[in-house]
Amino acid sequence: MSEEFKVEIVNPEKSYLSKEDVIEVVVPAFEGEMGILKDHISIISFLKPGIVTIHSKSGEDKFYVEDGIVEFKNNDLSILTSSIFNLNEIEKNKLQDLLKLAEEEASKSEANDQTKYLIDQKIEVLKSLN
Repeated sequence: MSEEFKVEIVNPEKSYLSKEDVIEVVVPAFEGEMGILKDHISIISFLKPGIVTIHSKSGEDKFYVEDGIVEFKNNDLSILTSSIFNLNEIEKNKLQDLLKLAEEEASKSEANDQTKYLIDQKIEVLKSLN
């Protein structure tokens, strides 16, 4: 019996990615990193800044996301995000620019606790990628 399911990543500009041979996806959910396999219970969760890792029969793909929503239902995984970058294609200077912007955001004192938490997450992930 097949262990594969479908994943689709959508951002405001386009349908970013669609794969049908996916074995596992790891997403940075607010509850922590969440691994999703075929026949996982239906879920809806918010994403925090982090790495989405897609394991498929055709290989492994990694993407940096800053926000979004993940929904898994009937062996279809949908990831909706406003900001996504393929880590195999992104240039180092783009990552450094994103880190610089996040550090500038962190220096602003008027941010609330939730915003500070998300900015700190973003900075931590971007530093780990550099």
